Amino acid sequence: MPAHPPIQLPYTICISATIDAEVEQTILEGLNAYNDVITGYSDRQVLSVVVRDRDSQRVLGGAMGRTSLGLLFLDLFYLPAALRGLGLGSQILAQFEEEGRRRGCASAVLYTISFQAPEFYERRGWRRFGDIACSPEGTSRVFMSKTL
Repeated sequence: MPAHPPIQLPYTICISATIDAEVEQTILEGLNAYNDVITGYSDRQVLSVVVRDRDSQRVLGGAMGRTSLGLLFLDLFYLPAALRGLGLGSQILAQFEEEGRRRGCASAVLYTISFQAPEFYERRGWRRFGDIACSPEGTSRVFMSKTL
């Protein structure tokens, strides 16, 4: 039986090392609309808790993520070395979690890297539910969750 030639569709698939606003907006809006139809509601909101310099109001660090479908997602968390060990990280995380609770989230999820801060989160009640090896050798992505 002869092989069928591929069907020619009026589309192209492009690979890029950047994400422009049109790409992000199209994918985000499409996925959000799909989720809204399936779940019957839309509760997603971005969330940030930041530390600012008192005088200049310049952002020094903090946490950012989102809430959606009853889950709190911690996407990024950073404090410069000079601000670590002062209790700021614990305060930021506590406020981030509390805002998630206020928004009706029952659970929270994040991933960190084994050389970053998994122990920081574990000391604050987060539990590992997965590790995936990554580079460099001996390093892993650590996936964590917490019941709020």
